[in-house]
Amino acid sequence: PILYSYFRSSCSWRVRIALALKGISYDLVPVNLIKDGGQQFSGEFKALNPMQQVPALKIDGITLSQSLAIINYLEETHPNPRLLPQDAKKRAQVRMIADHIASGIQPLQNLSVLKQMGEKKMEWAQKCITSGFQALEQILQHTAGRYCVGDEVSMADLCLVPQVANAERFKVDMGPYPTITRINKALLELEAFKISHPSRQPDTPAELRA
Repeated sequence: PILYSYFRSSCSWRVRIALALKGISYDLVPVNLIKDGGQQFSGEFKALNPMQQVPALKIDGITLSQSLAIINYLEETHPNPRLLPQDAKKRAQVRMIADHIASGIQPLQNLSVLKQMGEKKMEWAQKCITSGFQALEQILQHTAGRYCVGDEVSMADLCLVPQVANAERFKVDMGPYPTITRINKALLELEAFKISHPSRQPDTPAELRA
């Protein structure tokens, strides 16, 4: 497999965690979203992913984009350890939380949107993340065990950790979100989350390395 990734992309991080958890080794091709006006806009990368976004994963003779589609494919082809619970209700909760983050928070504060916001980008990102986290904190109070849904790591957790990192980068006050904070801390102790961390990627700038 070949993963096209950017060290700081939260969507790429989700996929890196999934690959690490499932023990799938891969080659990483960095796509710098800032350098050269954004390497994702090159003709070469557009041919690979017409949406001009990371991540993209070449695997088993196909190229997949969209982090949750990639994670679902890895789940179906490498079922262990599972990232979707066997119980239908819990599985629905995992998908709900993953979608809440992947559709309801992250796209509103991603690089392409922030570019449009100009000087107000920090304020905008904080507003989007805060409103999403207020809802998420409430949801997690009903679903969480050690992790987002019960005590097993799931696709929801793969979305949570990168989004908390975004919140910290945009200086969101995490005080009102004790459940999110607790789960995030527990997940960051797991090896798969450590090795996939933005501070430990081949394309991480020296000053941001762990």
